[in-house]
Amino acid sequence: MGCISLYGPSLDSPDPVLERNLMEDTRTVIRGGERSLNLHETNGVLDQVSSPLRREVLNRSVFSMKPLGSEETDLEGAKLEKDREKSVRSNRVVRIHNQALLSGFAYCISSCSMILVNKFVLSSYDFNAGISLMIYQNLVSVIVVTVLSFFGLITTEPLTWKLIKVWLPVNVIFVGMLVTSMFSLKYINVAMVTVLKNVTNVITAVGEMYLFNKHHDNRVWAALFLMIISAISGGITDLSFNGIGYTWQIINCFLTASYSLTLRRVMDTAKQVTKSGNLNEFSMVLLNNTLSLPLGVILMFVFNEVDYLSKTPLLRLPTFWLVMTLSGFLGLAISFSSMWFLHQTGATTYSLVGSLNKIPLSVAGIVLFHVPTSLENSASIFFGLVAGVFFAKAKMRERSQS
Repeated sequence: MGCISLYGPSLDSPDPVLERNLMEDTRTVIRGGERSLNLHETNGVLDQVSSPLRREVLNRSVFSMKPLGSEETDLEGAKLEKDREKSVRSNRVVRIHNQALLSGFAYCISSCSMILVNKFVLSSYDFNAGISLMIYQNLVSVIVVTVLSFFGLITTEPLTWKLIKVWLPVNVIFVGMLVTSMFSLKYINVAMVTVLKNVTNVITAVGEMYLFNKHHDNRVWAALFLMIISAISGGITDLSFNGIGYTWQIINCFLTASYSLTLRRVMDTAKQVTKSGNLNEFSMVLLNNTLSLPLGVILMFVFNEVDYLSKTPLLRLPTFWLVMTLSGFLGLAISFSSMWFLHQTGATTYSLVGSLNKIPLSVAGIVLFHVPTSLENSASIFFGLVAGVFFAKAKMRERSQS
């Protein structure tokens, strides 16, 4: 499964669910204080007296009967209560920070591992059936999501014919995106795939301008220009250049951008034909992966992978099946961890971490697979990764100003 988010709409502000929960906690504390104050006034001596004269007499009698140390006791009680509230607030902040760090770590590990494991299966094992690998990964995702939904751990929308007919066009693009990603990854090293994927941002930006009349500021276009330069210079200086792999990667960039642009249009229509009027992350994972299975089987026959699978000895190796199954779980982990990370932080942090995450991924790809490189090619790769970070920051500034 490709490392791409499946939910479409972006969040331009910090997580509203988290903010709403914190505000509800604050209102609960305030309401609790008001209730305790009302209870104190109701049960106190003053509420039992109606006339001002009797109230004044009781005031003086109560004051005269009050122990000398009561004021100190009240002050100490107030101080203890204040310290307790501070401790509760600090513990909540620590929990939020721990959740954000843990979710960010899970997202980075799953997204990096997914690409590296796919590269390992396709190149190190020399597995020449990328479509079959995609089908198996998606099948694992369907089984896991279905089981979780059956036990009530997650909620998913039922797959009705109306929803399938609406979603089928975008799913065709989705399958093409995953297949071309597999084909390109077999022939191109991980670092160059990461840099070349930046071209997707350029195509998406142009598509947004013409389809949605969305204009970007000069910083965004400058970052996109740097991405194009780095992709071209990286391809020229790539010592392991492969024309077939680069062709598949260029096609993948167009399909990925098309998927992103089409998803925005289809999601609104898809929500209207669901029973709940909504389409969450889990429903999209289930819908995309389920519909991809019959399309993938057709492509298996088109690319003659059935004949290859009947002859390859790899399918008789338990370790190979273990690695394939791991890749399926990692694909699903990307969807879950990215949603968790977005929930704990927001689109700004998510976008920046995603860009920074490409740096260790590229280094790991070069080191683990012993990729021959030169100073010029390494500089081009680093230049492209920095351009990706610059693009993420430019998009953040653009969102904050809109």
